[in-house]
Amino acid sequence: MLIPLQKYQSSVRQTDYESHPVSRPTTNYTNLLLTAGGSISCLRCTAKSKTTGLQCGRPAMKVSKTQKCQFHGGRGNSGPKTPEGKARAIAAHTKTGDCSQAARDAHARASARLLQLEDSMHLLGMTTATRTRGRKPNCYVPVKDLAGVAQMMIDDVLHRVGGSGGD
Repeated sequence: MLIPLQKYQSSVRQTDYESHPVSRPTTNYTNLLLTAGGSISCLRCTAKSKTTGLQCGRPAMKVSKTQKCQFHGGRGNSGPKTPEGKARAIAAHTKTGDCSQAARDAHARASARLLQLEDSMHLLGMTTATRTRGRKPNCYVPVKDLAGVAQMMIDDVLHRVGGSGGD
């Protein structure tokens, strides 16, 4: 049941109406956050939500130069900047050679070779299976005719292509 506006306003005292304003999100930042029942005060993250406009409620990290929490970039370290520092980071994180650029290139060449063999098998009528789905390596050149099959065999004899097994 709808109550007419005039009747509703007449039943509300003026002091009650003024003391309860409509609460809306504010963009004012509060710098301090009280935790543990008010006994611990710390800086508050100053990140603002795009959808609600409210300030993040997490405490800012002590090491943060921009007063942000760990989820909004408060750690502040984005890695080494100099080429020497980047080289040290690469050397420190390389445990085996499996993830190096050379290993990825060798794997791509071996995958391209297998796809070329699959193309050759379809051209020669050796299989009726479905083709391999998915993204192809950048070095893959499709074999489209019998001359391409012959060229692939000559290239294989002249330039032995090693796979990821270390040939």
